[in-house]
Amino acid sequence: MLKFLIADDHPLFREALKAAMQSHFTGVNYLESDSFSTTLNTLRRQRNVSLLLLDLNMPGCDNFYGLLRIRQNFPDLPIAIVSGTEDIDTIAQAMEFGANAFIPKTTATTQMVAALKLALSGGTWVPPSVDGQLQRVSSDKVQIAEKVRELTPKQFTVLRLVKQGLMNKDIAQRLNVTEATVKAHVSALFRRLEVKSRTQILVAIEKLKLD
Repeated sequence: MLKFLIADDHPLFREALKAAMQSHFTGVNYLESDSFSTTLNTLRRQRNVSLLLLDLNMPGCDNFYGLLRIRQNFPDLPIAIVSGTEDIDTIAQAMEFGANAFIPKTTATTQMVAALKLALSGGTWVPPSVDGQLQRVSSDKVQIAEKVRELTPKQFTVLRLVKQGLMNKDIAQRLNVTEATVKAHVSALFRRLEVKSRTQILVAIEKLKLD
């Protein structure tokens, strides 16, 4: 039996989305979550989730943070972003960070079903209206997104704290690790992002929505 996890903090939208899918997908067990933490816990408990429908603005997701964490922990899980935005930069970044499909909430049910089926089969889908425009997104931004996606969960956590302006000592206290451990993670960030200073890290990722 297929398992679809609908991760959205609005109960009415979860119900509407489930109702829309039930007439097109048979033999599906629908699971629900309303925050990033409950989504992650459900995925860990339910090892064989077939598809995740994820809202980027759900509590705890912090824009792309949730998507990155889930993709890092579940590299083979089909993920469809269901979002209220049709911003080209947001769509491009979501796809670079590992989404299989980006479905605006204005998408017709028939298109949504086609997108989900494509994601389930390992394909990718974006709205036809923006498909031809994605190549206009800055190649530098795409390259940085690709590098960030390759970070380990610990490195990504340190990156977010560096972006917040915390120094190594503060990060060590926040994560309850030694300052030497933090220095090792920061050095790894320099190598992976191909930069030589914290300032260059901030410049490199300033356009990425990682807050």
